[in-house]
Amino acid sequence: MADPTRWVTDTGPEHSQWYVDRFRRLAAEGADLAGEARLLDAMVPPRARVLDAGCGTGRVGAALHDRGHTVVGVDADPVLVEAAGVDHPGPRWLVADLAELDLAAAGEPEPFDAAVLAGNVMAFVAPGTERRVLGRVAAHVRPDGVVVVGFGTDRGYRLTDFDADAVAAGLRLEHRFATWDLRPWRDDADFAVTVLRRPA
Repeated sequence: MADPTRWVTDTGPEHSQWYVDRFRRLAAEGADLAGEARLLDAMVPPRARVLDAGCGTGRVGAALHDRGHTVVGVDADPVLVEAAGVDHPGPRWLVADLAELDLAAAGEPEPFDAAVLAGNVMAFVAPGTERRVLGRVAAHVRPDGVVVVGFGTDRGYRLTDFDADAVAAGLRLEHRFATWDLRPWRDDADFAVTVLRRPA
C-alpha cells in the first residue's frame, strides 16, 4: 500500500481491536447495524453483486449477504478483515487499499451492481487519495450502477471537494440525504449520504 491511511496515522495501534470489540458488543446488545444495507437493498436488483468498500468488520456486507446478494468486502486493515471473516462467513473478505483496488487480480473480474462506502470510509483513506479511491471503486461498478457514500461532514473532507472528486471519477450525483434512513439533506447536516451513479 503506497500511502498509509488516516485509519493508521490518526489512531493508536489498539484502535482496530477496539473497533472490532465495539461492533461485536453492539451486535450482542441487539443494536440495529443494518441501516446502510437496507438502503442498498432497496436500490439494487435481487441477487445483485455488491462491493462493500472499506468493509471494516463486515456488518454492512453481511446484512446484504443475508438479503441474498453476492458481496465482496475490502478493507486495508487486516485486523478488521479477519474479524469480518470470523463473524460473518459467506461474503468474500479481502485486504486491499481502495486507492489501488484491482479485484480482477484477486479473482473477482465481474463488475458490481453497486458499491457502498459506509462508516466514514472517505474520511479514513490516505490524504490526497480521495479522488483515486472514488475512481478505483467506480471502475469496479457496471455502467448504470450506483456508488453510495456516507461520511460525517465534520471529518475534514469537504462536500464540495467530494463532489468534484466524484465527477472526476466519472460519477454523477443523483441524491443526497442527511442520514441512511433518508432524512432530507440540509446544509447544516453533520452527515451526508450521497447516491452516485456511473453513467450508462
